[in-house]
Amino acid sequence: MARKPVDSKSGAKAAAHGDDRRDSPRVPMSFLLREKDSEEWVERSGDLSLGGIFWHGRTPSSGTEVDVRFRLTGVPREVRAKGEIIRVKEQGSESIDFHLRFTELDVESELAVARYLDDWLQSNR
Repeated sequence: MARKPVDSKSGAKAAAHGDDRRDSPRVPMSFLLREKDSEEWVERSGDLSLGGIFWHGRTPSSGTEVDVRFRLTGVPREVRAKGEIIRVKEQGSESIDFHLRFTELDVESELAVARYLDDWLQSNR
């Protein structure tokens, strides 16, 4: 099945079927990522969706479990989640796509992400 196109006004990708199984749009986001059993947080930029995060990198992850932290406009506290890297796809010799699914995200944070996505889409139409 074909992928749905990117909304030309918002830049957000619409939910689609096949390889792209998101139940929500994704929007640009910067976040901190830490691999399991590591103390070092690394900043990444990618896309946030209700179910997880996507980003480009250069170094393969050594594990599949990671911790993620990020801030959302209008949310006073930092959002913290645990995730699992469910797909890694090489994009040539200098880029790797990472797809992370949230495995632990408290309800309050999940609702905050949903509100943030809705607000972002409304303001970028």
